[in-house]
Amino acid sequence: MNLDAQILDLAKRAREASRQTAALRTREKDAWLLRAAERLAAAEERILAENRRDMEAAEAKGVAGPMVRRLDLAGGRWSDMLDGLRQIATLPDPVGAMSDVRVRPNGLRVGRMRIPLGVIAIIYESRPNVTVDAAALCVKAGNAVILRGGSEAIHSNLALADELRAAAKDVGVPEDAIGIVPRTDRAAIDHLLVQDRFVDLVIPRGGPGLIRKVTESSTIPVIKHDAGVCHVFLDASADPEMATAIVRDSKLRQMSVCNGLETLLVHREAARGVMPQVLKALHEEGVEIRGCPLTREIFPEAVEASGADWSAEFLDKILAVRVVDDLDAAVRHIQEYGSDHTEVIVTNDYASSQAFLARVNSSCVGVNCSTAFSDGYRLGLGAEIGISTSRLHAYGPMGLEELTTRKFVLQGEGQLRE
Repeated sequence: MNLDAQILDLAKRAREASRQTAALRTREKDAWLLRAAERLAAAEERILAENRRDMEAAEAKGVAGPMVRRLDLAGGRWSDMLDGLRQIATLPDPVGAMSDVRVRPNGLRVGRMRIPLGVIAIIYESRPNVTVDAAALCVKAGNAVILRGGSEAIHSNLALADELRAAAKDVGVPEDAIGIVPRTDRAAIDHLLVQDRFVDLVIPRGGPGLIRKVTESSTIPVIKHDAGVCHVFLDASADPEMATAIVRDSKLRQMSVCNGLETLLVHREAARGVMPQVLKALHEEGVEIRGCPLTREIFPEAVEASGADWSAEFLDKILAVRVVDDLDAAVRHIQEYGSDHTEVIVTNDYASSQAFLARVNSSCVGVNCSTAFSDGYRLGLGAEIGISTSRLHAYGPMGLEELTTRKFVLQGEGQLRE
């Protein structure tokens, strides 16, 4: 079977499976999730061996360290992945939920019911845990999913998908609800992006090149999961100890993820009193500080920031730092250089916190907390498809509800439009 025919067949089988998953009862979907967790746990040794194979191949090709780290399934990422499956099984099923019910003057009852989107194609790079997270959320929300991971994680992704499909067969869920593109040809993406007869939504997760290719080539609606150029703004009233802890956690907790801190903005009035302590803590842990002229004057260990640094997603031990005149200047910087992902203000001033929340319209905006909370698991959604930076029906971490839509439901007693 040639590539075009293979992708067409995959899309057709996903469409047929989606008609069955839409009708599954909650207990059937949850049984699949729990069985999938069991099968993955039993196959851990085999899957991690395939994962190491991918990582070794990436290193041999000279792939950058942050990207290699994104491939790693071992340790906490493995346990989080399995915990995510079990947590999703405990979450309320959105399918069939009614809302906005009202009675019209003629007695007609009008409401809105949540329904699955249908077939969702996920095109992603690096992180193989996305294979499990995406499948779990899509199927729990009554959809079928087609997974197309990056060539650098092909062995990990195929091993994970094998267990997910086997778990489906074990409990009577259609196997084709979890489809995976088994080939690494880049042309496979081109063929997939024109299957608008069978695929309802495309979600790309990856670098700017992938996002651009998908949005420019797709005949299917797209929700982007773009770069995470995340900011923390230290306001004039920021507490030094709190600021240090928040910035440290935001930057160092896990640098290869999209919710990691990339640019620190500092109010001019906090530059000499708060910033040195914060930057010293990072510099002692090996973070390269790329600063504006005033940052370098106050913290001589900093190197000069380039214009490109303000919009960079480093995913590494590098932090861009800029001193700004006030909150207005911080907001303008975020609006110009940010990626609509996650921004946090550290402040003891209530008016400043509320102004920041009102004026910064990224998908996640926080006060006095780490950027690391911009995560579906941490926000109680279970695992997440990713973090949408498209201002559509889904914005921010996408959980179960964001993988459904709503239809109007009319209930009458013979009403006619006259």
